[in-house]
Amino acid sequence: MTTSLVTGATAGIGAAFARRLAADGHALVLVARDGERLAGSAAGLRERYGVEVEVLAADLAEEEGVAAVAARLRDGSPRPVDVLVNNAGFGNRGTFLDVPVEDEVRMLRVHCEAVLRLTAAAAEPMRARGRGTIVNVASVAAFMPRGTYGASKAWVVRFTEGVAQELGGSGVRMLALCPGFVRTEFHQRAGMDASRLPSFAWLDADRVVAAALRDLARGRTVSVPSVRYKIAVGLARHVPAGVFGAASTRTGRRYDPKTR
Repeated sequence: MTTSLVTGATAGIGAAFARRLAADGHALVLVARDGERLAGSAAGLRERYGVEVEVLAADLAEEEGVAAVAARLRDGSPRPVDVLVNNAGFGNRGTFLDVPVEDEVRMLRVHCEAVLRLTAAAAEPMRARGRGTIVNVASVAAFMPRGTYGASKAWVVRFTEGVAQELGGSGVRMLALCPGFVRTEFHQRAGMDASRLPSFAWLDADRVVAAALRDLARGRTVSVPSVRYKIAVGLARHVPAGVFGAASTRTGRRYDPKTR
């Protein structure tokens, strides 16, 4: 039986990955900070799909949390992990100098350090078995100026590409998933005002996951779901950085919940 471990598994893209992988018959290891919500998600997946689901409550911004998940990946008990989805992440509202440095460092721990350490913990036993898949969730912000968030996601893309090259021929597949705006709890949790974004800018989490899995099957290392965001990434390579940066900065500012 194939076993998949998903971080940030209780909402958004992580929950969509969990649903899709369960529907495909995978046993699951769900990782998130909120133990109560994690247990509820696990119960729902067991009931709906009839798969085995483990839960591991862990905060990936903390040493204890990262170490616990890395140990599960290395030990392979009760069963080895065949698919790792590094999805956990968050945004900070406000521009760089508006955000406490401690919050930015916490973001880097989750987006970069945790991804690096969990990828290493998973890739080593996968390479030894000659098979495995690692999906690192990045963002189209990786290709556009968006402060620490965009920089961390750019790191995820380059890191994934580099490791994929090093693991070439090993049977271990790597994918950096770079969605645009997705209808999740992300912006609300961060206190970001995304209410003025046009409806066509939004993607559905389940469709994002389906696109990622299609790109994996095609042997791609970077996946940008939807034609409109593929075009946006292409334009970002040629349009002055300030054009995209201004729009991105406006979205990241504080908002008044009464206006939503």
